[in-house]
Amino acid sequence: MEWLLSLLEPLLESPRAASAVRASVVVVIGLVLARIIAGGVARLTGARMSPQHALLLRRLLQYGVVAVAFAMALAELGFDLSVLLGAAGILTVALGFASQTSASNIISGLFLIGERHFEIGDAIQVGATEGVVVSIDLMSVKLRTFDNLSVRLPNETLLKSEIVNLARYPIRRLNVEEGVAYRSDLERVRAVLAEVADADPNALDEPRPTFNFYAFGDSALQIRYSVWTAQPNYIEFRTRFREAVKVAFDRSGIEVPFPQRVISAGHGPAMQAAATVASAAAGGVKPPAPVDDDDGHADTDERGP
Repeated sequence: MEWLLSLLEPLLESPRAASAVRASVVVVIGLVLARIIAGGVARLTGARMSPQHALLLRRLLQYGVVAVAFAMALAELGFDLSVLLGAAGILTVALGFASQTSASNIISGLFLIGERHFEIGDAIQVGATEGVVVSIDLMSVKLRTFDNLSVRLPNETLLKSEIVNLARYPIRRLNVEEGVAYRSDLERVRAVLAEVADADPNALDEPRPTFNFYAFGDSALQIRYSVWTAQPNYIEFRTRFREAVKVAFDRSGIEVPFPQRVISAGHGPAMQAAATVASAAAGGVKPPAPVDDDDGHADTDERGP
């Protein structure tokens, strides 16, 4: 240990070396304080603030403490902070003109945070993208999709898009739209669907399920059965309930028809002549030549070749 001190003693006696050591100590202390302050703020505001507001406050305090620590370190090294601040101001203006998209994302992020339409942990849908909100930053929002992919959405895009919050309310409604055969008894269909809903423990009694017959389709009577469930159970409930409806319809003999088309060729004179020509051609016989009858209309000569 003494040999190490003997090596460091000449360096510590140098003013520049001493300033560098003090600056390093200031930076290290600043980084440690930033983490401690951020952790303390997270614990104090965990129950009082929304997750995105707590995250934003924690990051602002952490970056602020680190910035102050680096400024103090630069002062220890002998840098004139007033000159650096002036240069930083000019650089900020230049960067502002060069990065208008980034500035727009930051402003949009402030609007999103202030609006609080969704929070960290909510499931949202933006266009064709669905996922759980992982973080809300000043530049972007990060989602984890249901197939475990990470998606980054710029704040400006979110502010201009339609955002559907899938987890905003505690319950959700499942609409089962189906077509049944025209000969089906709708009261029987209603009763079968009610039995399926009563048998599922995740189907809520209030609000009550509703049955709607809303259209005469091309091949079926179009019905809609709406049933409510708790929001966390929705995805699993959606699949299980539809499977149960299929099993119940099969057991009760309720037919779910598919579109059918009937094509008729007709039986007019023109169609008969065409059929005669096709039959003669298929048998290797020369088709009869048309002749004019007394009315001036073409007739078919029944003579052979």
